[in-house]
Amino acid sequence: MSWLDEIRWDDKGLAPAIAQDAKTGRILMVAWMNRESLAQTAEKGEAVYWSRSRNKLWHKGEESGHVQTVREIRLDCDEDVIVLQVEQKGGIACHTGRESCFYRVLRNSAWEAVDPVLKDPSEIYKK
Repeated sequence: MSWLDEIRWDDKGLAPAIAQDAKTGRILMVAWMNRESLAQTAEKGEAVYWSRSRNKLWHKGEESGHVQTVREIRLDCDEDVIVLQVEQKGGIACHTGRESCFYRVLRNSAWEAVDPVLKDPSEIYKK
């Protein structure tokens, strides 16, 4: 049995993957992985996800340059969630130009953005 067979993939062949800063422990983002993306991640040492919206493999940073170098891959006790401990190139994981996708805090029954935009997304994504 392959180590990939030990993961409990959902009915679409996916599992959620949490990208965590290897130094600070901060959660940077959550994405999806399938067998191929996880195998490539382990092989390359860089995060490769499955893009549900584009229906294809997505090498993190392929467009933005904000590559995630993987330091460790972990699997939870239920074998259905993956944690990637990463070094985030450029310090930006979020497509909004922030360090983390988790930049909003619930305050007074409203979501408040509390983390700064480090780089304007229009400067990151040249479409």
